[in-house]
Amino acid sequence: MEDKTCYVCSKTINEKDEIGVNKKLLGRNVVRFYCYDCLAENFEITTEELYAKIEEYKSQGCSLFG
Repeated sequence: MEDKTCYVCSKTINEKDEIGVNKKLLGRNVVRFYCYDCLAENFEITTEELYAKIEEYKSQGCSLFG
C-alpha cells in the first residue's frame, strides 16, 4: 500500500483504517486524504468520535477497514 499525505498538514497517512475512513466518508475515489485529526476537524467532531465511527464500520463488516 502506498503512503498518502494529509492534504491539510502533510502528515504521512499509512494506516489502513485511516485510509479507509477517508474513503468511507469522502467517497471511494477520493484523491485528497486527511489524517485523523484533520478529518475530524473537517467534520466538526472529535478524534475520539471518529475512532468510534471506525469501530462501528468495522463491526458492520465494512471491507475498507483492517
